[in-house]
Amino acid sequence: MNGLLAVSCWIDKINDWVGRSVGWLILLTTLICAYNAIVRKAFDISSNAFLEIQWYLFGAVFLLGAAYTLKENAHVRIDILSNRFSEKTRLWIDIIGLLVFTLPLVGFVLVHGWTFFHNSYLINESSADAGGLLRWPAKGLIVIGFTLLGLQILSELVKKAAQLQGLMVLPAQVEGKQS
Repeated sequence: MNGLLAVSCWIDKINDWVGRSVGWLILLTTLICAYNAIVRKAFDISSNAFLEIQWYLFGAVFLLGAAYTLKENAHVRIDILSNRFSEKTRLWIDIIGLLVFTLPLVGFVLVHGWTFFHNSYLINESSADAGGLLRWPAKGLIVIGFTLLGLQILSELVKKAAQLQGLMVLPAQVEGKQS
């Protein structure tokens, strides 16, 4: 289990770095949006490339930030019922949810996303709009984002199994609660 926990720590560090780095894309996207709006209103000029890069950056934030969100336990969940369960029951619910629902979805998206990206790359697909950007880099973000998410799911499974075995402190114990 110690080896798996070491790998889990490594995955967490990667996703922590990616998640924090991706935050800067929000600033870049905002600046590009502001530039587009000002140039369009002031000079009646528009650029398809600048419009598309906004969409690509926005997609990159969500695709590359999803694993970090899972790592930080900041994803959407329904706590109305789960707050009534013990910490160990919540761990089992998380493990089952990750194994039965999330991991298969990630696998499905990776298999089909790779084909989607690869075909686009082979033909060097670009936007049909004049001055538009290449499409395959944006499609590649799907593969990268879901790979990071899949790795983070595996990391979370290892940590939750270690918590159940008493090898890691339960979250409730960290917060000073009893499970």
